[in-house]
Amino acid sequence: MATRKKPNLLILLAALLAVLGGLLIWFARPGRISSPAALPRFNGERALRDVHTQVAFGPRTPGSAAQAQFLEWSRSELAAAGWQSHIQVGEKMGHTIRNLVAYRDPNLPPRILLGAHYDSRLAADQDPDPAKRVQAVPGANDGASGVAVLLELARVLPADAPVWLVFFDAEDNGRLPGWDWILGSRMFVEQMTFRPQAMILVDMVGDADLRLPLEQNSDPTLQAQIWSQAEALGYGEFFVPETGYRMLDDHLPFIEAGIPAVDIIDFDYPYWHTTADTADKVSASSLQAVGETLQAWLMLLCHE
Repeated sequence: MATRKKPNLLILLAALLAVLGGLLIWFARPGRISSPAALPRFNGERALRDVHTQVAFGPRTPGSAAQAQFLEWSRSELAAAGWQSHIQVGEKMGHTIRNLVAYRDPNLPPRILLGAHYDSRLAADQDPDPAKRVQAVPGANDGASGVAVLLELARVLPADAPVWLVFFDAEDNGRLPGWDWILGSRMFVEQMTFRPQAMILVDMVGDADLRLPLEQNSDPTLQAQIWSQAEALGYGEFFVPETGYRMLDDHLPFIEAGIPAVDIIDFDYPYWHTTADTADKVSASSLQAVGETLQAWLMLLCHE
């Protein structure tokens, strides 16, 4: 187990002041929610059930029956939470790509994009058993965990939150013949007709031994805000203010387009790209920490 830093008191104080300021604005603005207690709280147990549902479909590989089941189910869950959605269909490298895009109002461009990839890798090429390397990855943490956080946020965010959700296809097949990484997010940015202020990506956030360092390609200002919010909520043991990996992930097309973006990811996951990336490796408490942090951070932005 790596040694973790003690909470930084200055960061904690700044975060608490930001939260207090947000609450004062909350109470002062007419027509807004009068009390934070009136908002439903992110439910990590419900998010974990969403992980199990996705894994039960089977690997959500591009073009599979499990992918079709996932899209039908997730659109139903979003509709039940009051969201509209559409499937963005296109082609990259000769493959049909299906991104799922959700919003409250399609005519109101988002201030913030929240993203996660929903696809599973076609081949478990990191499996310790060579015989299993031709099997698809179940994708419980690497895929379903980020989706579960977004779906639960869809249930608890207020209707006036200036947020869209994007569930990316074809993120996870790099280094396989005829494929590359992050095809879905590249297609989304190529077709994007608006410019959000920021994009937040959640990927591999359900590990029972969760540790989220600062991904090196991410925007440091956004990172400071989110990590400080986590510290204020008591989740500093998960959101550690230490330098992590430099990731090639779905946030990069946004960064390349000049849009600040953050990748919230725990890449130190021993079951990555193996057949053991199953739902029993995912923790409701980890999903709770990530989802509750993002909910609180978004609420401060909504009521600035």
